[in-house]
Amino acid sequence: MTGSDIPSSFRLAYVPGVTPTKWVRVWHERLPHTTLELVQATAAEAPGLLAGGGADAGLVRLPVDRGVLSAIPLYTETTVVVIPKDHVATAAEEVSLAELSDEIVLHPLDDLLDWETLPGRPAAERPATTADAIELVAAGVGVLLVPQSLARLHHRKDLTYRPVPEAPESRVALSWPEAEITPDLVEEFIGIVRGRTVNSTRGRAATPPRPAKDKAKDKDKAKRGGAGGGSGARQKPAAGRKPQAGGRAGGQSGKRGKPRGR
Repeated sequence: MTGSDIPSSFRLAYVPGVTPTKWVRVWHERLPHTTLELVQATAAEAPGLLAGGGADAGLVRLPVDRGVLSAIPLYTETTVVVIPKDHVATAAEEVSLAELSDEIVLHPLDDLLDWETLPGRPAAERPATTADAIELVAAGVGVLLVPQSLARLHHRKDLTYRPVPEAPESRVALSWPEAEITPDLVEEFIGIVRGRTVNSTRGRAATPPRPAKDKAKDKDKAKRGGAGGGSGARQKPAAGRKPQAGGRAGGQSGKRGKPRGR
């Protein structure tokens, strides 16, 4: 790919709770002339945004349709229960699902966890969003189970959270539209999230092309070197040996080694 072929921008979608800051910083260091545009989307919107070309790649939550999108799982999040700070469960480091059996467990419409059976008692209505559910927890209506990053995103001084090891977990992945050949800038971002060095062979745009004047110097050196050392030209004798005159000197000296008998 030549410099003129490289797109001038790269659009990266990301879902709530995912923080792409460290990867964006590395991108700016390695590709300072290629703008990285961040596109925020809900977990439900992100796959359609990628499939429709609204972003070149995205940090999404699994599962996604693997017939439409490629995906590389990055990490799995701990699930926590969000509770008021004066809740009895704050006395423990972790909370089991059994301990939530008497609680009203809020189940927002944008829930990210794959429940077979929701623990606790259901609320009269499902909140529309996780943000709405957080408000209900603060009002003392019930408790909420979410990936830890969302608990941090919706942090409030009157709320806290505790890990729930038995609960389903949410996996975050890097995803992009399925294609026979992965675009160069997507490969660059894959390398960044996987921790590849700038000189990795997979980083196709990381090493800039050599200037034309340097290439011309190399060609000039090659020509001058060939003029004095080409094959079949004057060859330098091996170390410790004198050049032979006409190729017969060695044989003659061997014959003169023994004096004639008289």
